[in-house]
Amino acid sequence: MSQSRTDFALMRPRFSNCLVLVAALTLAACPSTNPKKDAKKPAKTDTHVVNDETEAIDFQAFLGRLRKAVAAHDVNALAAMMTVDFGYRLEPVASGPGVFQYWDEKGLWVELQAVVAERFVQKDAYMVAPPQFAEAGATYNGYRAGIRRANGSWKFAYFVNG
Repeated sequence: MSQSRTDFALMRPRFSNCLVLVAALTLAACPSTNPKKDAKKPAKTDTHVVNDETEAIDFQAFLGRLRKAVAAHDVNALAAMMTVDFGYRLEPVASGPGVFQYWDEKGLWVELQAVVAERFVQKDAYMVAPPQFAEAGATYNGYRAGIRRANGSWKFAYFVNG
């Protein structure tokens, strides 16, 4: 009987130490109450800094679907992602229907895939790629793509050269 009391007496400090350790771990896992530390920071994406986390997630999801559709030459998916007045030629100006035939005739699918794989940045109301196109004072004459919000959704607005 004295042996069991000795064992219990030895276990009491271990049990107390375990409780203290669990309490410390629990408190350390709680978020801080420092408002400066917890202030919501803008979400960073591979496109630009946005103020709305939902917008960043929404744009990234759209961009992922766009890149997959371009890589697969999925004209049905692309058509659903484009604006009604999608611009595909500056000289002479061309928009709307005929874009896929134009890309096929000119062999532009590889160029399109390369441009939409670039990082998109904000330029006015558009997200554009490549980023050089958005640089102030720069004269960029290559292919470029633009995406914008239309009726609350992201839409592929143009892919032009010039």
